Amino acid sequence: MEKTKWIDIKGNHDSFNIPQLDSAQNYYRKYSAWRKDGSFHYIHTTSFGNYSFICVDATLTPGPKRPFNFFGILNMNQMKELSVMATESLHSNHTVWFGHFPTSVIVSPAPGIRTLMNSATAYLCGHLHTLGGLMPVLHSQHRGGTLELELGDWMDNRRYRILAFDHDLFSFVDLNFEEWPVVLITNPKSFLYSSSAHEPLVKILHSTHIRILAFSPSAIISVRVYIDGVHLGNAHQVSGPLYVLRWSPQNYSEGFHHIDVTVQDAAGRISTRGHKFAMEENLSLSFGFLQSVILLTDHYVLARVLFGLIVLIQVALLVIFRYLQKPALKEKPGLLTLTSYSLHVFSKTNVFYYSILVLNLYTVLGPWFVGELIDGHMGACFSFGVFVGGSFLQGSLTFAVGILQMLFFNLPLMAYLCWCLLLRCQGHSFRSHIRHVRRLTAVLVHLAMTLLLAWQVYSCYFLQRTYGTLAFFLSPMRTWLVVLASALIYKTWTLKSSALRTYRVEMKNSQSF
Repeated sequence: MEKTKWIDIKGNHDSFNIPQLDSAQNYYRKYSAWRKDGSFHYIHTTSFGNYSFICVDATLTPGPKRPFNFFGILNMNQMKELSVMATESLHSNHTVWFGHFPTSVIVSPAPGIRTLMNSATAYLCGHLHTLGGLMPVLHSQHRGGTLELELGDWMDNRRYRILAFDHDLFSFVDLNFEEWPVVLITNPKSFLYSSSAHEPLVKILHSTHIRILAFSPSAIISVRVYIDGVHLGNAHQVSGPLYVLRWSPQNYSEGFHHIDVTVQDAAGRISTRGHKFAMEENLSLSFGFLQSVILLTDHYVLARVLFGLIVLIQVALLVIFRYLQKPALKEKPGLLTLTSYSLHVFSKTNVFYYSILVLNLYTVLGPWFVGELIDGHMGACFSFGVFVGGSFLQGSLTFAVGILQMLFFNLPLMAYLCWCLLLRCQGHSFRSHIRHVRRLTAVLVHLAMTLLLAWQVYSCYFLQRTYGTLAFFLSPMRTWLVVLASALIYKTWTLKSSALRTYRVEMKNSQSF
C-alpha cells in the first residue's frame, strides 16, 4: 500500500446476500484498498498529461442470493453520475473504464452504458471466468472504437494483464502468472487493437524506434526482433524494462506486417510475442464473431425476447387448436397429422387446456416463489424481476431461468400429455400401450418425462436450501407445479372413456403409430 496505487472494485460475489451497503456482511467496505461503494473517477497525473480511470459499479443493492446476482444493474441516477465522470475525463489524455461485468450483462437505461463510455480507449472487465475454459480470450470493440477487454479470473486461471501507454498509444498483454519472461510490444502497436478515434496512430509512422517492455525475475540477456520473418537485430535496454531498436517505419508503410519479439532471460526461459501492425488506417481486421456476440449482445434483452416468444408460441398453439376445426383422420395418418390431432384433443379437453394455459400465463405474471432472497429479508421472484428489501431489481437472469423452465418443463409436459391422450384415443390403457406401442419408444418417452420431473423436484430442493423452507411451500412454479404435473399425468390415464368417446371412434379407422 505504501509503494503501489491499488484500485479494487466489487464483483457480484462481493454483493451476494448483502441487504445494504452498511451491513456487516459487506466485506468489501472493510477489506478493500479503495473502501468506497459505488462508481468513482480516479485521475492519474504525470508530467506529460493526465489519465482517467472510471470505475463502473453495477453490483446489486440489495444483493440477493444466487443465481439472481449474475447480471449487473445501473439505475438512472448511477447513469447520470457516470455521465458526469465521462465529461470530466474529456480533459485527460486517455480514459480507461473498468468494472466487474462485461457490458453485455449490465442492465442500463437509455442511452446505455456503451454510449456513455464511447470516449474511452478501453473498458476492462472480468466476471465470465473464460466460460469454463471455452473462451480463454474475450476481446472485442464497440462501434465507437472503445475496446472491451474481458480478462480470465485470478482465482482458478491465474490470469493478469499489463497495460501501457507509449506516446499515447495503448497496448496491453494478457498473461498467466509465473510464465516468464513477460513481453509487451508497445510500438508498433497491434492493428487489431487500434482506434483512430482515441489514439494518435500517425505517431507509429513517424517513430524512430521499436519499443518493447520485457520483465523477468532473472536478468534479460537478449531481445530479438523480427518483422515479416526477417531478423532486424537485438533491442537494447534504455531503462528498467524498456528495450528499443532503431527502425525505418517507412519501409512498412503499405499493407499488413507481422512483428515478433523473442526474449530470453538468464534462467534460459524464452518467450515470444507478436502481432500484426499497419500504417494505413483504411485496412481492416475484425474480432472473432463469437467473441463479439458474447461481449456486445445485450443478453438480458435477448433473453426477454426469447422468453416472451416461447410463451407466446405455446399459448398460441393452445388457443388456435382450441377453436380450429378438428381434422378428419384418414387411413394411415402421418406423424404431422397425429400431432395436430393430439393438440386438438388436448386443447378441447377443458381440464388440460385451462391448466396449461394458466400455467404459462402464470409463468409470465405470477410470483415464482416467496422466500428469503436475502437472509432475514423476505422477497418475491417474478419473471420480470425481484422484489426484496423494499427494492425492485428488474429482470435479467430471471428471463433465462424462465426460458429453461419453458423449454425443459412446460413445453415437454404439454407434449407428453398430448402423446398420452393420443394413446388413450387409440384405446390404450397405461399397461396395454407398453405391450402394443413400440416398447422402446414408450419407455424412452416415459423416461424422458420422469427425468424432467426429477429435475423439477431437484429445483424444489435447491429452492429450500437456498431461500428457506417457506420458499419451498410458497413456490407455485416449483413445488406446486410438481403436484400439478403429477395430477395431470394421472388424469390422462384415468380420464373416463366417455370424455374421449368421439375421438376413439375417429381413431378406429386409422392406423396407430
